[in-house]
Amino acid sequence: MGRLYFTRHGQTIWNVENKICGATDIALTELGHKQAEELGRLIKNGDYHIDTILYSPLIRASETARHISEQTGIPMMEEPRLKEQNFGCYEGTARNGAEFQIAKAHFIDHYNGGETMLHLCQRIYNLLDELKEKSDKHTYLLVAHNGIARVIQSYFHDMTNEAYAAFGIRNCEIKEYEF
Repeated sequence: MGRLYFTRHGQTIWNVENKICGATDIALTELGHKQAEELGRLIKNGDYHIDTILYSPLIRASETARHISEQTGIPMMEEPRLKEQNFGCYEGTARNGAEFQIAKAHFIDHYNGGETMLHLCQRIYNLLDELKEKSDKHTYLLVAHNGIARVIQSYFHDMTNEAYAAFGIRNCEIKEYEF
């Protein structure tokens, strides 16, 4: 049985301001860089046995992956499918805004120029299916975003719509999954 690890990028200023980052390319804060370095040390000193880091092309994830790779020596490779969902007109707005909370339940809505939840799930599920085929020989750490964490959680565990919408992980929290 293979394993897969997932982490969310380090802190950004929009995380601090409780804004939706989505596909907007927001850099890490100083604390975000420190969180990523600390996670790298945790992985290096832990029992993870990761072969490759795959990361989202957005700077907050690529910088997090770089710090982890520098700490651990694990090679890293960009994976475009790990890019966060484009929330269209909601990017940069309040994460807990009433209008967005309702919109999140519309899984086939493009949010005026964004990406539907179903399209996001399709690309992440396709990636996970590919990784599952290699999982008996290769272990990956995926470095991406909270929206991607939600999709990955739903791949491995049944969830209600409400549980899906509410799911999230902290910056640089690491989760382990078994195929």
